[in-house]
Amino acid sequence: MKYIQSSKNPVVKQWKKLLTKKERDLTRTYIIEGFHLVEEALKQEDTVLELIVVEGIDLPQKWTVDDVSITMVSDEVGKVLTDTETSQGVFAICKQKEAEHELGRASTLMLLDGLQDPGNIGTIIRTADAAGMDMVVLGKGTVDPYNPKVLRSAQGSHFHIPIVRKELPETISALKERGIPVYGTALENGVEYTTIQPSSSYALIVGNEGNGMSKDLLTETDQNLYIPIYGKSESLNVAIAAGILLYYFKNGQ
Repeated sequence: MKYIQSSKNPVVKQWKKLLTKKERDLTRTYIIEGFHLVEEALKQEDTVLELIVVEGIDLPQKWTVDDVSITMVSDEVGKVLTDTETSQGVFAICKQKEAEHELGRASTLMLLDGLQDPGNIGTIIRTADAAGMDMVVLGKGTVDPYNPKVLRSAQGSHFHIPIVRKELPETISALKERGIPVYGTALENGVEYTTIQPSSSYALIVGNEGNGMSKDLLTETDQNLYIPIYGKSESLNVAIAAGILLYYFKNGQ
């Protein structure tokens, strides 16, 4: 087992760079933190490249780490790597999964258009996973799915459901060619979501927290939907709205 004491070690500096999107995109890797996320990652074959453990932290006996490279680090290094106020002292460097080849086989998809809040994105990924969706597609302007806050919010669902970053107009066009209906979310030219009879294949799109879906995409959908507001609130949180739609379409199949 390797040991690194100094936060100025070149390896540590490289790990820390993974807290930035630029480095994650360049290396096609990312860093996760915490027992739950690391445990979920270890269950996936050929995902964890390096397990990083702060000295004094004991790994659960049920973890299978015989074939995993492990580096023990000082508390100083752990503080440099953490993105949280209270670190659990366990991290992993993971490979980004290439999932675009699965796009042609997916028949139930959640599409995100320009979402900016990492918590919302992670919650939607987690909910799509729970609802048994085939894939989540992140369009232009949506925050990186490997952002640490997105990873924490998704609670390990990154390891269960394929996640793809792709231009949504191109994705919608491909779905239409396959006969998969695409539903947007908007009041304009929209119908109440419960008027739709869900089929076994569909794609749902939710848009930016403040501005909603882009106008160009709204004209490309088969139908736009809205969720009625019965109280005085002006709108629903986008992750809540996505959850309502996901379960309605799942239960209506």
